[in-house]
Amino acid sequence: MIMHDTLKKNNTRGYEEHNGLSEKEARKKLLEHGLNILEEKKKISLVKLLLRQFTDVMVLVLLVSTVISAFMGDVTEAVTIIAIVVINSILGFVQEFRTEKTMEALKSLAAPVAKVLRNGKVASIPAEQIVPGDVILLETGDRVPADSMLLESMSLQADESLLTGESMPVEKKASFTGKLLDCKDRKCQVYMGTVITGGRAKALVHATGMNTEMGGIADLIRNIEEEQTPLQKRLDHLGKLIVAGCLIICAIVAVTGILRGEDAFNMLLSGISLAVAAVPEGLPALVTISLALGVQRMLKRNALIRRLPAVETLGCAGVVCSDKTGTLTQNRMTVRRIFAGDRMVDVRDDGHKQPFMYKEGRMDPSKDAVLRQALEIAALCNNASVSRDKTAGGWEFTGDPTEGALLVASAKAGLTPEALASSYFRVDEIPFNSDRKCMSVVCDTHKGETFVFAKGAPDELLKKCSKVNGPKGIVPLTYELRMKFLRTNDSMAQDALRVIAVAYRRLNSRVWRHNELESDLIFAGLIGMLDPPREEAAEAVLKCRLAGIKPVMITGDHKLTAVAIARELDIYRDGETVLTGRELDGMDERRLEQVVDDVSVYARVSPKHKLMIVRALKKRGHIVAMTGDGVNDAPAVKEADIGVAMGLTGTDVTKEASSMMLLDDNFATIIAAIEEGRVIYNNIRKFIRYMLACNIGEVLTMFLGMLVGLPIPLLPIQILWVNLVTDGLPAVALGFDPPEKDVMKRHPRGPDESIFSDGLAGIIIFRGVLIGLTTLAVFATMLYFTGDVAAARTGAFVTLVLTQLIHVFECKSETRNIFQINLFDNIYLVFSVLISLAMILGVVYIPALQTIFRTVHLGLNGWLITCGLSFLVPVLATFFPVRSRKRRR
Repeated sequence: MIMHDTLKKNNTRGYEEHNGLSEKEARKKLLEHGLNILEEKKKISLVKLLLRQFTDVMVLVLLVSTVISAFMGDVTEAVTIIAIVVINSILGFVQEFRTEKTMEALKSLAAPVAKVLRNGKVASIPAEQIVPGDVILLETGDRVPADSMLLESMSLQADESLLTGESMPVEKKASFTGKLLDCKDRKCQVYMGTVITGGRAKALVHATGMNTEMGGIADLIRNIEEEQTPLQKRLDHLGKLIVAGCLIICAIVAVTGILRGEDAFNMLLSGISLAVAAVPEGLPALVTISLALGVQRMLKRNALIRRLPAVETLGCAGVVCSDKTGTLTQNRMTVRRIFAGDRMVDVRDDGHKQPFMYKEGRMDPSKDAVLRQALEIAALCNNASVSRDKTAGGWEFTGDPTEGALLVASAKAGLTPEALASSYFRVDEIPFNSDRKCMSVVCDTHKGETFVFAKGAPDELLKKCSKVNGPKGIVPLTYELRMKFLRTNDSMAQDALRVIAVAYRRLNSRVWRHNELESDLIFAGLIGMLDPPREEAAEAVLKCRLAGIKPVMITGDHKLTAVAIARELDIYRDGETVLTGRELDGMDERRLEQVVDDVSVYARVSPKHKLMIVRALKKRGHIVAMTGDGVNDAPAVKEADIGVAMGLTGTDVTKEASSMMLLDDNFATIIAAIEEGRVIYNNIRKFIRYMLACNIGEVLTMFLGMLVGLPIPLLPIQILWVNLVTDGLPAVALGFDPPEKDVMKRHPRGPDESIFSDGLAGIIIFRGVLIGLTTLAVFATMLYFTGDVAAARTGAFVTLVLTQLIHVFECKSETRNIFQINLFDNIYLVFSVLISLAMILGVVYIPALQTIFRTVHLGLNGWLITCGLSFLVPVLATFFPVRSRKRRR
């Protein structure tokens, strides 16, 4: 009861005694309101989660192919395809299972144990058993177990950054009169999940579980539906096209054969065989492998991918919404300017030999008595502690962020607590409170002098001053000087600086009264501080703009602070719109959609607002990336197309809701990840181009051969070899292709853009036709000259492989032909082609493999024909200009 009694003694508001609930009342309310926990969305069973992996169109196509292959007796192909499907499904299952942990992480933020008054006595109970009406006791370090109204408080401060995004602790003050409606101000309330950073309090619980503000965030998260990523949509569309193509091929071959008098059943089987050949069995596996390779590359650049499709989604992000505190800024208050002695001093970051600069040049605080006086007051009237960071070489502090910033600034001038302790020692203190808006300490010197040092809000502290310490010494504080200092304060505040005034006076007696200390003070100066931007953030924002990506700041901080930081980082430019949470409250969804493209900064927003913003951007057709670290970011992070969590400072909730984590909390890492995403998508287009052109060539070879009455040019086992072996290795190697130089100078792809955009479909068909005609030409030529079907098939088989291996190099670029590109900048591709060549030679010349693949030795004439026609193809292709990729501006 010690804390309770202390609060009662210090309570000057006249509240009645609150002894809490009885155990009987608590049990009754627990039955009525339920446990103080966050509910989870009904989990999907593991079986359903696994079965959901088999509903993709491409997977269904492959499953149908498996059944057909098994029916036709081709067990090898059936087993291979089913293995591919199972591997992809397991990967998808593992990724989705991990995303179901979001609510579990959110629950962990609830306080495990809480102190309550039950039957008038202090008791520690599990936080989940707290009910509305309970009276809880809070002290420094406690996590608030439920939303509560303050009954009594003493110097109470709470860290609400998890909910609001504000970096500074919030001062709390009891003003509860007995009715909940009488206390609408957030200052008289504490919220579930927030942390008490200073002081003590007694509070009345009014909301528990899902009825708390934290519960509202949990409800937002669990009601957000998962959407397909752009890549998933494109592959789904591709799968439908392949299905349609297979059905058309099957129908044409069957009808053509029947019209020629062939047996209907045999023609149907032939058509099905061609349809199966047209399916790129390795495509899903190649996409998965390419994304997995991207995950590994991103991990090396400090980006951890939690959902595989998110790798590619990053590449088409058009808007990056970022929280300010801790993401774009350092989450560390820093003194930027000091006004002392009628001059403004800029304070630079750690690492500078001369951290203090006048406009006319550098200066030494030891030679400026007025500046030194201001810094001494800032260090002495202070309860934080500071020490040297031996690793980074700068300063680090513990305690209140504002006091820590003042202490670090003083330490930069050599005025460390240790140095000042040789001259001053504290004998008394008047703590800060919101009524006086200042703090004062009384210090003695070793010479027997006594001083009072004060710091606080400039407008309030100036009222307590009668003199000013200026360049000409101590002079009376006239009305003109007072107004000048207030204008200076306003100017600094316009630059988003949090301004603190400092003052002092010498006491003539060692006996004093607290109510007399803060009067007749000598004004010593103004100190402005802010949470500075990360050094690398500005460069990252510039890269964003060059890549056609719009950076947007979404924060819970004040509008002026947000705009100042955004302007410094070039997120905000003159003429752009800034919206506050209050303005968002006055907008409906349609109105927000109309203006959202023009807004670059959102200030004083809540989790609900962040969610509104992300949804409005998505409705405008943008692919949205949302970064965040606190609980307040989690709903919007999960709603965004790509959610990015901070790995170092981020909460478990946001990490579990995200698609990607930044292991170094560096905004610049997002840009690196976006670049990787764009490279990955380009590489996926490369092997889709390669595989579909090859499959078209195979189908055309078989179809035209049958159409003109030739023997079957290629056997099923030969086609299977090409699809799974010869095609597979080079296609995988394309995933290692280095980025093109202008990849981050192109504007993002549209969300509805086809995977065949910019004329890729035409290139695939054209090149596929060349491959098919070349293969059929070799088959017909060798059959004509040799009359040996086996030799002709071997020649066609080798030609098909050679033309495809040549074509894989053409796929490296969509803007240049094979004679204009660097063939050796992807060593994996070179080796894969060499391996494929060695394997085809083995199939042709190793007797055991000849038996399996029905091949024969090729003579010199055979090699001249196959190689001559194969290498003629890229030469012919150069007569048809490669398209110039459109730049999206």
